[in-house]
Amino acid sequence: MDAIEFYGLERLERSRWRMPVVSQLCSGMGALFGGAALGGLVEALEREAGRPLVWATGQYLSYAHPPEVLDIEVVLAVEGGSVTQARAIGSVDGREILTVNAALGRRAFPHAGQWAEMPSVPHPDDCEPRKLHYRHGGTIRERLDDRLANAREPEDLSGEPSSGRASVWVRIKDAPITASTLAIVGDYVPFGISQSLGERAGGNSLDNTLRVARLVDTEWILADVHMHSIQDGFAHGRVHLWAQDGTLLATASQSTIVRPWRP
Repeated sequence: MDAIEFYGLERLERSRWRMPVVSQLCSGMGALFGGAALGGLVEALEREAGRPLVWATGQYLSYAHPPEVLDIEVVLAVEGGSVTQARAIGSVDGREILTVNAALGRRAFPHAGQWAEMPSVPHPDDCEPRKLHYRHGGTIRERLDDRLANAREPEDLSGEPSSGRASVWVRIKDAPITASTLAIVGDYVPFGISQSLGERAGGNSLDNTLRVARLVDTEWILADVHMHSIQDGFAHGRVHLWAQDGTLLATASQSTIVRPWRP
């Protein structure tokens, strides 16, 4: 399926879309997964602008739950010769859920390079699958195949902090590699909270910024999470998203509210 089908997006008229909030787009907490919310709005932005995403930053303002419907309004604020500056607002019954600002476009330039370095980790086939728990039934986690490349399961968290870096292979089932689907894996920064602290804790995202480098076909995406700081109940970090061949697909960064996991 394409990204439109994956998100269940429907174009109502020019600059207006709708996305039903279904459990397959929700987290184990029963609310619309932040990366899926950003991804849906990114897909609408690309379709309206007719240009590929360069970057998008979303601010999460509230929650959406099934069977609510996310109404999406796209505003193409400035349309230049090669770059479109735009924003999109996702709301439910007039209640704003997510605001996204973005730039879209491509420019011809004779030089290119990649200086970030992909970590050396085992092949996905040699990594243990990340366990699904009862609360993940029917959620977006069932649409993903996660393999722990350099990370611990919750029951293995001993209270011993790590280096602040954790890696997991992710395969998005039945969806292409696009900017909008990379937004889902870009929301893996909170995964690094428990890994870094060695404690059973996670977070609610305050924001999510996705920066697209180069899109290539790949079955698996390596999410290499770097936790920068956890202070005063907030966490800050980033994730590099790698194709299997070592191509840097995108980077994402977030700040989150840190919360202990409920039993």
